[in-house]
Amino acid sequence: MVQKLLKEKVPVRCLVRPSSKRTNLAGLDLEYVVGDLQDAASLKMALNDCTMLFHVAADYRLWAPDPQAMERTNIDGTRTLFRAAGQAGLQKIVYTSSVAAVGRPLPSPGPSGTLSRRERASGATGEGKLVGTEELDPTPQQLIGPYKNSKYSSELVAREFVKQGLPIVIVNPAAPIGSQDIKPTPTGKMTVDLLNGKMPGYVDTGMNFIDVEDVAAGHWLAAEKGKVGERYVLGNKNMTLKEFFDLVARISNRPAPRFKIPYAVAWMAGAASTAMSVLTRKEPAIPLDGVRMAHEPMYYDASKAVRELGLPQNSVENAVRKAVDWFRSHGYVHE
Repeated sequence: MVQKLLKEKVPVRCLVRPSSKRTNLAGLDLEYVVGDLQDAASLKMALNDCTMLFHVAADYRLWAPDPQAMERTNIDGTRTLFRAAGQAGLQKIVYTSSVAAVGRPLPSPGPSGTLSRRERASGATGEGKLVGTEELDPTPQQLIGPYKNSKYSSELVAREFVKQGLPIVIVNPAAPIGSQDIKPTPTGKMTVDLLNGKMPGYVDTGMNFIDVEDVAAGHWLAAEKGKVGERYVLGNKNMTLKEFFDLVARISNRPAPRFKIPYAVAWMAGAASTAMSVLTRKEPAIPLDGVRMAHEPMYYDASKAVRELGLPQNSVENAVRKAVDWFRSHGYVHE
């Protein structure tokens, strides 16, 4: 996101915590303000003299030893930031939500037996898959775990501030893939695990993938063209998890997972792994919430963002190639 803004000749100021890794920001021409989403004074300082705000900060984990810490960052932090933004007189605010805050429909064929837009999969995986669109909010059953709940609740906070007059545009990124995934994110971790031979099997599910550089471009396009109060799914290709793993394996010349793991087996493994993490306070190898999410394919339709914003739809295959090359060249892979 920062690199995209600098490419567009936009002066950038970044809010960073004292403990924030700045590896991806090293050497870039920007300004720092040290603070925290729950520190109102630091937010006021960060927003001073700014015309635009990109709120991309979030606690993005499928498991946390203290779920309330995730809520404080994602929900309370968003509220504190937007209060400060309301006093700063900003021209545009882009809020990074998530497809976790977008609902997916139940089948409802019309009289002709055809499916509506919200029931057709975008991308190359064919028609007939149930997909989420911007018109839908998630059902309680789809809000699995503290991350999804906190992201949906924080988006509701953003909508509240739109009603109060803040010029907020909401973007909902799907699963990003590409280079510079230093943490890595859950999507990157799946890739790294496969590269390191730690992914012997897969569950029968699917996701929407998008090049992380296209996600950044989508944020800038939302600032330029997005309608206040609207939300836009930033996605590209719907793929089964097996299709994604096969793609990573082909690009990396590593073996693809061979076994389809029954959901009940995956659930028990996730429950055991997560229970152990409660004792060790370390991230589980198999987060139970991740398994529960995988019970239903998470497909989305990004055609609104493509049509109204001009969201790029660059090759997911090339994005995977960039991710594999970056993880290998930065020591994440044990060849």
